[in-house]
Amino acid sequence: MQLRYNYRMYPNASQRAALASAFGCARVVWNDCLRARKDAHAAGLPYVSSAQLSRQLITEAKRTEGRAWLAEVSAVVLQQSLRDLDAAFRAFFGALRGERKGRRVGEPRFKSKKDTRQSIRLTTNAFSLRTDGRVYVAKVGDVRIRWSRPLPAAPSSLTVVKDSAGRYFASFVVETDAEHLPRTGTEVGIDLGLATFAVLSDGTKISSPRFLRRAEKKLKRLQQSLSRKAAGSRNRAKARLKVARQYAKVADRRRDWHHKMSTQIIRNNQAVYVEDLAVHALGRTRLAKSVHDAGWTAFVDMLEYKAAKYGRHFGRIGRFEPTSQICSACGHRDGPKPLHIREWLCPACGAVHDRDGNAAFNTLAAGRADRKNASWSVGETEARAPAPRDEAGRPGRTDQGRAKSSWLGSGSDQLIRA
Repeated sequence: MQLRYNYRMYPNASQRAALASAFGCARVVWNDCLRARKDAHAAGLPYVSSAQLSRQLITEAKRTEGRAWLAEVSAVVLQQSLRDLDAAFRAFFGALRGERKGRRVGEPRFKSKKDTRQSIRLTTNAFSLRTDGRVYVAKVGDVRIRWSRPLPAAPSSLTVVKDSAGRYFASFVVETDAEHLPRTGTEVGIDLGLATFAVLSDGTKISSPRFLRRAEKKLKRLQQSLSRKAAGSRNRAKARLKVARQYAKVADRRRDWHHKMSTQIIRNNQAVYVEDLAVHALGRTRLAKSVHDAGWTAFVDMLEYKAAKYGRHFGRIGRFEPTSQICSACGHRDGPKPLHIREWLCPACGAVHDRDGNAAFNTLAAGRADRKNASWSVGETEARAPAPRDEAGRPGRTDQGRAKSSWLGSGSDQLIRA
């Protein structure tokens, strides 16, 4: 399985200048190639291939006076920027065909030099690990890096990222084997919430740290200071950096806490079941700040990949499963309840239920039922493994060509949106 390992980088002044140049060149190649494809679409011309874009907008552009500075950075950075654009178009075409699950994906957009987050991607022929612990980046030099933990294997790619707080990170992609933990006899269902971050079916309750709420007082003061600075001034840039650093601290604390909680749950249970929440929709309600502060999506993603890494089972139940309406003792469905009702009495059996605890137990039962049904299906169809609900096969050439023709063949002035 492929895992990503992130480390903090500390480039010196000349290396920061070289990285800034690489960020800018990668952004220009992205925008030039995207403009070429959009112009071709507007003119009713065929889809411009990657080989043609690489030859015209990278190789030949370096010989022109207006783009001669593209030769100052590694050619791998420019080629990978074009590859990233191709990946964005493949995701867009997959959304048009309905093969891509999850949120809708629109057409690729232009990048701005004012974006506070910049990145470049390199393959193995453009970077190497030095014996002294530094990382060599082509046309940049040996960059100092803080190794918080060793890499389990040789990396296949490197992404250098500069975040909004001005920090530099090295993100390595590594191919590793699964580390199966000893089997346990426990399974757990998880009900995620806001007042209590998570309630487990075994009765465990995990309180919500509310990292953003705790930092709001300081953030308010910093944002008020930012609003008083003149637009375009150096003082405004400094104030913006202070706000960004404070937000970065909040995000780092939340991520660290998510890692600790998810690892503990995966280590203690052989199977973990959660509800497939519509976080994107909840983020547009009056509870948006609390929903984003909880970070449910990141937490569930950690549970999923750690389950695969450590040989555990991870399951999602449908978001329309009435876990809060069914009595976990007798199965009676009592109907929907407003959020202020935290305990309720079952009219059929008289059991008193905690709302979140009952939902967690029903999540466990529904997850077990889905897993059992999937296992029976595998036995009947002689399939290797049950196909995940969000699985989408990679499109072949015929499907890709059909999607491209549908995107370009209409002759309209605007791109087709999913």
